[in-house]
Amino acid sequence: HCLSVRAVCQREIDCDRGHGYSWKITLLRNYWKSKVKQEWLSGKYSNVPSRNSLPEKSMYPMDVDTWGEILEAELER
Repeated sequence: HCLSVRAVCQREIDCDRGHGYSWKITLLRNYWKSKVKQEWLSGKYSNVPSRNSLPEKSMYPMDVDTWGEILEAELER
């Protein structure tokens, strides 16, 4: 699980580890974020007609840099 989360959230993982969080806490802090972020980056939510058409688990609190990555991926599609 740690490696799959790090593949998507490397910056977030490195930041948490740099702040001294244990691997377990780091995984707990980033697991759902990595799932949601991967779906956004893969284009699962591209061209949605409205916010109401998004699944309930499509949002997660993410920082500005993470949303920047997602928006850059959208621009490249």
